[in-house]
Amino acid sequence: MSQTRAIVQRMDDSCWLVVVIMLPERRSTVASSSYQNPSGQNDNSFLLLRRGKKFGGRIGKLKLSHLFFFFVSLFFFSCIFSGHKLLFHGSELLPHSERNHHLKTHLFTSSELDMGLNSSHIQKPPGSKKRNKHLPCEVPVAESVNHILEPREYLDSKPFSLGFIETETSDKPRFGGHQTLKERERSYSAINQTIHCGFVKGGLHQGSGFDLSEKDRAYMKNCLVSVSSCIFGSSDFLRRPATKKISEFSKRNVCFVMFLDEQTLSKLASEGHVPDKQGFVGLWKTVVVSNLPYTDMRKTGKVPKFLSHRLFPSSRYSIWIDSKMRLTTDPLLIIDFFLWRTKSEFAISNHYDRHCVWDEVVQNKRLNKYNHTAIDEQFMFYRSDGLKKFDPSDPNSPLPSYVPEGSFIVRAHTPMSNLFSCLWFNEVDRFTSRDQLSFAYTYLKLQRLNPSRPLRLNMFKDCERRALTKLFHHRVDSSPHSPPA
Repeated sequence: MSQTRAIVQRMDDSCWLVVVIMLPERRSTVASSSYQNPSGQNDNSFLLLRRGKKFGGRIGKLKLSHLFFFFVSLFFFSCIFSGHKLLFHGSELLPHSERNHHLKTHLFTSSELDMGLNSSHIQKPPGSKKRNKHLPCEVPVAESVNHILEPREYLDSKPFSLGFIETETSDKPRFGGHQTLKERERSYSAINQTIHCGFVKGGLHQGSGFDLSEKDRAYMKNCLVSVSSCIFGSSDFLRRPATKKISEFSKRNVCFVMFLDEQTLSKLASEGHVPDKQGFVGLWKTVVVSNLPYTDMRKTGKVPKFLSHRLFPSSRYSIWIDSKMRLTTDPLLIIDFFLWRTKSEFAISNHYDRHCVWDEVVQNKRLNKYNHTAIDEQFMFYRSDGLKKFDPSDPNSPLPSYVPEGSFIVRAHTPMSNLFSCLWFNEVDRFTSRDQLSFAYTYLKLQRLNPSRPLRLNMFKDCERRALTKLFHHRVDSSPHSPPA
């Protein structure tokens, strides 16, 4: 058996050193009895003889044990005097003022340890890939559709007539038409005019794409309020609106339309989303689009996103929701909150991270969202036409942000709102499909050329968008792909 001895040495005010030494047990060499064996030898003599044989080995073990504990003790006592140098290696070479700063930046106080390493005042290590978490905020929508009422005379008191070019004589039809720069410049005026706004047919009424069945066209023509989304190229899952959050009134009077291509329809059917005889999957009315107008699926998706007034010609209001989101709020409550209460005709949220087009250009190129040369050409064109950097300190800034989060748009189908939607689509048709690059330019130019008839735009907070919908990831992450030509 062994005996244990503890040596406690205080290093400083907050650290104690405990050295535990195992000492060999003291044994007696005299037997407690004197039993005589048959050979005449005492048992004690046999015990002494056996111990004598091991005596030399035991001495060796004791020496090694003493040496071991001697070096261990020497090590711990050296830590008492030089431990601070071991802990803060290099700080003794710094000047006194810099040494204090060095200690402050390399030590956690007891309060910081209590709060944990996730405290906001503790700087994250460089290279950390942890994203900022963006949370929803409270949105005081009405409790029921029974408590809301469309206000009278809240929109533009100076309406104008806006028509759309249906055909061109070109032998090579383009969905967006062949708009000249002169026509483009004139289209920014809020006057009685006919402009390019998609769905342009060629000579002899040659189609240019985005073809719909007559049955679907008839259904959409009768919609007074629409909620629409799209999935092309099997790029996403089908996310149905939360039916428990939608009132029976909205279920009967609001059209929920999901635009799909044949490929996506087959993919969704294989996943269990099979339309019924009327073409419905839950609340979604599936509308199949044939002859897609663009090879770039992102650009094709801008057709239902921006041109809801063309697809739903009788609608007074529309809501666009990206396929990565699920609607969790009654659409009429959304229209009431973002349009009627604020007397707005177009509502969109600001971007959750970026507010300047300069930053958006850098981010798109960094992530290879589109061909870099095409992005540069579009950006230089806008700069030459007066686009300025966003100044967050400017109290007279026309917008709280120059970069929108375009996955959720609420519109009243007024002439001014329809004009802005056409202009924004034409920029996407002419340049890149990255609509966040063209939003601020389009809005600012429209406002500058029509000071007496401004677009009543409500740019709301991104947290409000998150509160009224549920966000998911796309089925296909497009970021690893090479940028389109």
